[in-house]
This record gives sequence, C-alpha cells and structure tokens, in this order.
Amino acid sequence: MKLNLDSIKNKKLWNDQGFELPAYDIEAVRNKTKLEPTWIHFGAGNIFRVFPARLQDELLDKGEAKTGVIFAETHNPDKIDYIFKPHDNLSTAVTLKADGTLDLRVVGCLAEGVKVEQNKEGWARAEELFARPSLQVVSFTITEKGYSIVDHTGDYTEKVKAEMQDSSLKTTNPMGVICLLLYKRFEAGKLPLTLLSMDNVSHNGTMFRQSVLAYAKAWTENGFLPQEFYDYVTDESRVSFPWSMIDKITPAADVSVAEMLAERGYQDTEFPVMNGIKQPPSFVNAEETEYLVIEDSFTNGRPNWDKAGVIFTDRETVDRVETMKVTTCLNPLHTALAVFGCLLEFELINQEMADEDLLNLIKGVGYVEGLPVVVNPGILDPKAFIDTVIEQRFPNPFLPDTPQRIATDTSQKIPVRYGKTMQSYLNQNPEKLKELIYIPAVIAGWLRYLLAIDDSGKEMELSPDPLLETLQEQLAAIEFSENDNVAAVLSPILSNSGIFGLDLVECGLAEKVIQYFVEMNKGTGAVRQFLQSLPRVD
Repeated sequence: MKLNLDSIKNKKLWNDQGFELPAYDIEAVRNKTKLEPTWIHFGAGNIFRVFPARLQDELLDKGEAKTGVIFAETHNPDKIDYIFKPHDNLSTAVTLKADGTLDLRVVGCLAEGVKVEQNKEGWARAEELFARPSLQVVSFTITEKGYSIVDHTGDYTEKVKAEMQDSSLKTTNPMGVICLLLYKRFEAGKLPLTLLSMDNVSHNGTMFRQSVLAYAKAWTENGFLPQEFYDYVTDESRVSFPWSMIDKITPAADVSVAEMLAERGYQDTEFPVMNGIKQPPSFVNAEETEYLVIEDSFTNGRPNWDKAGVIFTDRETVDRVETMKVTTCLNPLHTALAVFGCLLEFELINQEMADEDLLNLIKGVGYVEGLPVVVNPGILDPKAFIDTVIEQRFPNPFLPDTPQRIATDTSQKIPVRYGKTMQSYLNQNPEKLKELIYIPAVIAGWLRYLLAIDDSGKEMELSPDPLLETLQEQLAAIEFSENDNVAAVLSPILSNSGIFGLDLVECGLAEKVIQYFVEMNKGTGAVRQFLQSLPRVD
C-alpha cells in the first residue's frame, strides 16, 4: 500500500484496511483543474491538507464540485518535491476521534503544485493561472508571519523597503509576490478575484489587504506600475479580502499515528528530510471537530464549501465567532491547562482532562466567568462550543499536544484570552469583576509558573516567550516558598495593562491575584492544594 495513483487503483485492498478513496475520476478532475482553475492555495501545510482540501475532495465525490485545487509555495518551494511529488500529489487525512477510532481518507484533489519564485519555471505558470477568468479564490495558510512587512517598531523592514524601491520589481516577500500576480490579473482585463486568508489571525482579511496594498501603493507611487492598477486592487468589488475563522486542532504528524497506519499495511509513514530538516510525511493527523466561518464577500463566484459545512456569513459575525472562541470558549481554557500542566508535570493536554482539579478550573473559567459576558455570534452556541471542547476535543487521546507547547508566548495571549473578559466585566459591572475567582487563579498560576519551579520543588524549563527574560528579572526577588515581598514585586507587573489588557491594581483585582500567588508559593504541593480549594463547578 504505497500512496500513489497506481496503488490506489486496487480499491478493495485500501477499502479493506479502512481507507476511503476518491470516488471521482482523479485524472479527469485534475486535467479540468489545470485548464479551468477555480481555486489556488498558498501554503499547503497540515491544516490545509486535512481540512479545506479534504472538504473539496468530499464535494467532488458528491458532484458538488467540478475542479480541485492547485497549491503553490513561495517559502521553501522545493518541499513540493519531498512531500507531494513522491505520492503523485495524494495526501492521507487521518481524523483522530475521541472514542479511539480513526477515519482515513486519501485526498486526490491536489491537481498541481507550483513553485512561485521569480525568474524560475514556476513563475510563468503562476502568472498564467492568475490570468484565467475561471479563477474564483486564492486562499492562504502561511501563518501570521507570512503577512508581516513591518518590524517591531511598526516600520517597514529594511528588506521590504528595498523591494518597494526596486524598479525591477524583484521580491521574495509573499505580499509582494501576490501583488505582482494580481498585476497579471489586472493586465488580463481587470478580472475579479477573492484573496482569502484562512490563517488563525484576528481580522486576517484586513491585515492581508493592508500588506498587499502597501506594495501596490509603493510601486505605483514610484512609477513602476500604473495608477490604474492601484485603483483596481483597492476596488473591493473587484478584489476582495474576506475575514475568516478556522478552528481544527492539527498537531504535527505523530509517530504513534504512523505506527497505526503501518499496522494496516500503509507504507509511506517516513518523514522526508530536506536540507537536514524533517518534513511532514504523506499523512496529516487532526481532531474530528472543525469550524470554518468565512465572510461572504466573493467577487467572482465561490466554491460550494457551504455544502460541506463551511459557514458563509457577514464580517461582523465572523468577528464575533472569533472573539467567542479566543476570549471565552477555547483559548483561555487551553492556556489555563498549559500553565498548570507544566506546574503539575503533565506531559499531554488530554491527560490533564482526567484531573478533577484542572477540569474544575477550566469549567470555572469557561462556564462560570466566561459565558456571562461572552460575545454570542448567533450562528454557534457558546455553551455548546465549550461543551465540545471539554467533553470531546481536549480529552482526545489521539491529539498529542503538550502543555509546554501551548504555554509558548503566554504573555502575548493573556490580554486577549483573559483581558477582554475582564474588560467586559469592568464595563458592565465593576463590582462583579472583583468577584472573579478562576481567571485571577490562572493569572496567579502563570506568575507562579514564571518562577521556573514546579509544584514538587524541581526546576523546570519554561516555554519561549518574548517577555520571559524581563518578567523573570522582575520576579527574581521572590524565592520559592518565601512570600514576604510578593506584593511589592507583583504589584508593578499587575499594573501593566499591556500584559493583562487592563491595570489590575487600578481595577481592584491585583490583591486577589497576589493572595492566590502566595497560596501557591507556600512550598511543595501548594499549587495542588490551591486548586483543590477552589469552589467546585457543577
């Protein structure tokens, strides 16, 4: 059972081992896709392969789609040769269910891989594709860094500045690349197009649009491109950048999953190596639960993704869905488990869900303190969302996520994951803010975590964080199990609204956080004792 087009012709062999194969004619679909492309995707990473690409495959089976997807790479494009070509652009989507079973589907709709680099063979093909009238949407999963053209000061990076001043229009930045490809679509007749970020970034469409327009503006103002092109790109009836919210826990391909596939006779479980770096294998593993909510702002028609469960709605609703998830129903719970999981020496998030004290903590954060001020999007029920997170998603034994990974960059997450909820209480009922228990407990737990000593008194390695060095310097005066100076040390930190979203000293919550910290820093086992002292949530 090698993952290639010849092998999957033996449908009985694959079906007998539990693999679902494409029911459509792969060759015919791919040929049509190359001639009349409707969808191009940049950044064919794990979540794309196991979620949007898999949805398109299912739509092809149902006759709800006629074409597949062309995938493109601007960053390390040679990975196409390592990840996709050996398997004839096939991919295996492994859905890891909470009940311990697997859903296996071979995805066949990836029609062509294009290396998008200037002055190389793939560039002409990319330009040709962007000039096709049939093209409806170009989507992206390139991470937040892919859209960034500024440095930490908010100014354009030196490299971006140089590209904007280069009359030859040489660019390696993805935003510059997309701008030039849009110019080819402009030259083809000002054809309409939708550029859709599927990255898990707040207001992703706006961020994407601003970066592309920055290149377009610079190149037109410098006389390298005509003003009419800038007018075309800024016309949202011609070129749109919808907002979206995507949610599907997709850890890196796991060795344990590879072993389960090998037991079924699946042979392509190895992780290819490119330039000494391990690359994703032929399969992707992810949880069953998935959400994709997209602003319905398409200028040249759109795929029938709604027939596969994607929700098309207005921009305000997309924003509310994202806010619900990030500030109440998922991310705050994840961070709480990460911080306390590290302190209590857990290795996996799912193992924490069997711990009654931690389960009580996140129920308090979500149900007791989050839901009363949640932003309800109307299209998804917040309580049902939390129910699914607590009962199915986090306990999933097949999702090998670690508290250490989730604890990365916690200082950057707190103002959104907890600050927004605290601000809502401050705006609606300041006295209720002072009554919060579980959110202050997480904040105190994070500060206790920053001492880099776990609950058994052993030193522990902390996850990367841009403020780690600064915060540890501020906390250096506090010693494990010594609490005489805690209030004096913590108060300046807790007054930093940049970290917490508001000044906790000013709003009257700092005293409680300090009290909780003291309780957790009394010695070995104090963190556990504190968690056990929290009010129980039914």
